[in-house]
Amino acid sequence: MADASKFSKVMVTGGAGFIGSNFVRMAHQTHPDWQIVVLDALTYAGNLENLAGMEDRVEFVRGDIADTKAVEKAMAGCDAVVNFAAESHVDRSLVDGRPFVKTNVEGTLVLLETAKKLGVSRFLHVSTDEVYGDLVGTDHHSHEEDVFRPRSPYAASKGAAEHMVFSYGISFGLDVVVTRGSNTYGPFQFPEKIIPLFITNALEDKPLPIYGNGDAVRDYMHAEDHASGIDIVLHNGETGRAYNLGARLEVNGRDVASGILRNLDKPETLIEFVKDRPGHDYRYAVNPTAAEELGWTRKWTFEEGLAATCRWYVENKEWWQRIKRGDHFKSHEDSWYSNREAQGA
Repeated sequence: MADASKFSKVMVTGGAGFIGSNFVRMAHQTHPDWQIVVLDALTYAGNLENLAGMEDRVEFVRGDIADTKAVEKAMAGCDAVVNFAAESHVDRSLVDGRPFVKTNVEGTLVLLETAKKLGVSRFLHVSTDEVYGDLVGTDHHSHEEDVFRPRSPYAASKGAAEHMVFSYGISFGLDVVVTRGSNTYGPFQFPEKIIPLFITNALEDKPLPIYGNGDAVRDYMHAEDHASGIDIVLHNGETGRAYNLGARLEVNGRDVASGILRNLDKPETLIEFVKDRPGHDYRYAVNPTAAEELGWTRKWTFEEGLAATCRWYVENKEWWQRIKRGDHFKSHEDSWYSNREAQGA
């Protein structure tokens, strides 16, 4: 974590979302001199409750990153931009990829063009390890120089956005850096992703739906570690470079489910194996050496982080219960999981 900051006014897009709000919370404590502007469209995964208690130094602007006027208003006077705003759920991208292109590609282009116009000092784009594609059957850990092989509309849109970001660095001299984070979990995560879905389902004594046989492996990183890595790269990353952020921890879906059930004292009988999703990537893993050489280290083990995350959802039932009662969550859950017939636990 940087001891001193070269920035004074920072725009955080998607700052009312999951990883974005965790970053804003970290910045609120770590960089007391920062003026923080959050631009968020408050789509289904955005929630102003995620920013509660920070109203003294966080200016909130509701707007879409694909809306030039909204972006120019929010970015005025900012010397750095951190772009979290994205459609991010693979399952939703398999149902309809168009919103992913609109936000993740077109929106990123609007941000870059505005940053160039307004003379922003540094533009950090938050990407994903999913751009590398499936590593199943290998012991390889993705390096920043590896070829992109995205296998879902979501991953493809994030790869396209990265190409746009680096093109503005090369073509216009914009100071750009990119982070590629592994699967992230922690407080304030919308309960459609595996860990909050499993935690909240277990608390409601509902099944934990595991795709296929549960062999899919992810490198699970706590949101606080992800936020600190982004902060390190924002301050110390080399312009024009990408940096992997990963916990060096690989956990399969069965172990995720079992760990959650142990923490919540719930029975293993809640595990339900369901039909696999199309084009399912069975292993992601990154080599985070470049970020570690900048001074970043992860603090959370998976066991400690999962226990803390379970406690957070237990203590914040009103937050997630309101979300799960909402039409947006229920419509996706009903349409998606009803088509994934149980295969038997």
